[in-house]
Amino acid sequence: MSYFPRVARGVHSYPPDESAPPAERYGLGVVGLHEGRTALLAAYRTRNVRPVVGCDLNPDTLAEVAADVPDVAMTTSYDELLAHEGVDIVGVYTPDHRHGEQIIAAFEAGKDVVCTKPIVNDLATARQVLAAARRTGRRLLVGQSTRFFESFRRQRAAFERGEVGDVEVVEAHYTHRMDWYYHRAPWIVAETDWVYLGMSHPLDLLRWYLGPIHTVSALGGRSALARRHGCASFDIYSVNAHTDDGRIGRAYGHYGMHELPRARNSIECVLYGSGGSSLAQYHDMQYIHTAPDGTEVVEDMLYEYRHYHFNNEVHGMHYGEFANYLQYFAEALASGADHSPDLTEGIETLCLMEAVRRSAHADGRPVPVAELLEEVGIG
Repeated sequence: MSYFPRVARGVHSYPPDESAPPAERYGLGVVGLHEGRTALLAAYRTRNVRPVVGCDLNPDTLAEVAADVPDVAMTTSYDELLAHEGVDIVGVYTPDHRHGEQIIAAFEAGKDVVCTKPIVNDLATARQVLAAARRTGRRLLVGQSTRFFESFRRQRAAFERGEVGDVEVVEAHYTHRMDWYYHRAPWIVAETDWVYLGMSHPLDLLRWYLGPIHTVSALGGRSALARRHGCASFDIYSVNAHTDDGRIGRAYGHYGMHELPRARNSIECVLYGSGGSSLAQYHDMQYIHTAPDGTEVVEDMLYEYRHYHFNNEVHGMHYGEFANYLQYFAEALASGADHSPDLTEGIETLCLMEAVRRSAHADGRPVPVAELLEEVGIG
């Protein structure tokens, strides 16, 4: 596998350091190769993660991915992946309803886990996963890719430097037409809810900046696209969130809409603070913020970073974000440092998503998130 020749300045993922001690180079085994293919490829862009095994039940998918990563072993057996002595981290990229059992099996096999969001999509399974983590002492990173996109990384760094002051309101949305997703993942029609899929991005952003959410009130609807596919869940959500200290978050998602990419990016996060405001965007990779003198500053890093994040000049899948979070997790494992979002934070966000779902099905009735946290055992 040859490394992409252009590595953007300022990111922390590079071709591997062959001189690094073996304990600091982690073998990655990935289950679920429709999305997980990206993780295998992204591992080549990190210093401390190397792709070792790919696993999928579809032989055609295995053959396609094997052509891209000829040095990676392929199997249809998850047990075989877990038994591979070279696998230290298991990447779980299967349908949502399979995550829980696969995470628990990985923990019990002595592996740490990266799991695409959501980690699970029901509270009973969340309790089982949390119990397995406590029993085995293994660690998990939730693959919230938006956090690791360059414009959102810059927004977060500026927030942590205090450049927006105290955050008073957070607005986040993710809007994207999903015809292709229904065809690629037909299980979404009956096996999950769009609150756990698309809404996982804006709801995670609310919680990232506001901290624990006290109460949510949400409305939901079904687009013509969702009705045509017979989708059981809402695919349109509008959410108001409140914290204990009275700050406000708003989140919106629509997955059957006709997009206006020149007007609105698919994912946007706006911070309104006591010292300034800021906006991060995906796909356009712009970070827009107020300077101390009140002028508006636009940082547009798409030209510099597009090859790293998208692998080409066309906006595509999440190569850069996956590489960034794999490297970040490897560094945390090597040093013993905390990482975010970890399993507990992921389950707290799951409870937030479930509160949104319950509120939307109750015509906007406010739902306290603490009740759900207590239900899973982290209240």
